[in-house]
Amino acid sequence: MHPTLLKLGPVEIRYYGLMYVIAIIAGIILLRKEMPRKKLNLTKDDIISFAFWVVIGGILGARLYYVLFMWKQFYASHPVEIFAIWHGGLAIHGGILGGSAAAFIFSRTKKVYFFDLTDAVAPMLALGQALGRFGNFMNGDAHGIPTSLPWGIVFPVGSIAGDEFPGQSLHPVMLYELALNVISFFILWRLRKRNHKSGFIFAVYLLNYGVIRFFVSFLRADSLMLGNLRGAQVLSIIFVAGAAVFIFVFKLWTKDERKVNVRSLKKRQ
Repeated sequence: MHPTLLKLGPVEIRYYGLMYVIAIIAGIILLRKEMPRKKLNLTKDDIISFAFWVVIGGILGARLYYVLFMWKQFYASHPVEIFAIWHGGLAIHGGILGGSAAAFIFSRTKKVYFFDLTDAVAPMLALGQALGRFGNFMNGDAHGIPTSLPWGIVFPVGSIAGDEFPGQSLHPVMLYELALNVISFFILWRLRKRNHKSGFIFAVYLLNYGVIRFFVSFLRADSLMLGNLRGAQVLSIIFVAGAAVFIFVFKLWTKDERKVNVRSLKKRQ
């Protein structure tokens, strides 16, 4: 594997960036199909604007999360590097929080219900994360611990994984998470057609990813630490607990009476 797909003179196309471009385009296409079904009064231009807001919010949140965790170890003495995101340092939990904040601001400006919006985008988030993990795999970052299992991978020298564990077989945790996120995508894509209360799909997404990341993190070699705890696992527990409480307190698995009443009214007319 190699991080660069194609290089033409000064122009370099890297797998990591390409995967996120594909994820954004795929997300916009799927959202355009999903928004009318959700009865969200958004134009095609609104959807592109929404994608822009979420991507920017996600990048800012992911960077802020990483910088805060690594402040004492690195950024306090290298503050200029805070802005050098091309040197790496984006954390998905921060990206979810930042993207959610951007979606909330967007929902307020367009006067649409926040959880209708997040339900529409949740499957695309899982798909985007799966594509992003392929970029991590080709980069040789977000890597696993050494393993003697037959599917362990020796990453090349020059990659983060290869430099940290030269010549050693490592768990391809990026591919584990890729596969699990694809499964999550299909679960969410199937659930979206059912008439659950608003917020249910997004809560299931948080549950799915929280569980996925909690267990995959046991095999990660590059986890950000919160004292003696893995930061990703702490946030994953919060995601799972928060989503579970949200689902059960508001009984989100039940039918959305707003939609039922609208359909009944249409039939009477």
